[in-house]
Amino acid sequence: MPFSTLLYRYFFYGWLFRDASRGSLWQRSAAWRHNREQARWLPTYMRRWLVLGALLFVLAWFVEGILRCPLLSAVFYVPSALSVPFNAVTVLCWTFLTHDRPL
Repeated sequence: MPFSTLLYRYFFYGWLFRDASRGSLWQRSAAWRHNREQARWLPTYMRRWLVLGALLFVLAWFVEGILRCPLLSAVFYVPSALSVPFNAVTVLCWTFLTHDRPL
């Protein structure tokens, strides 16, 4: 497997899940069960993005504060800030997949 694919799979979890909105009732049910089983990996992805966001934030702080280069620090602040909504969406997905909810 190419390194770019491995890197993508390390940070993004879409490849783990199946589309539960297509197919017959049996196929949708099987996809839903599969997705619920794969949800166990979502906390791992949340930790990865939390660590990545924190490291980027510390790096941005270092570049801005110590090196006095605010323009370069934006290169690190922006992805750091984007890790927050990514984790929020992941928490929402994980919550809906792991907790039963009445219809």
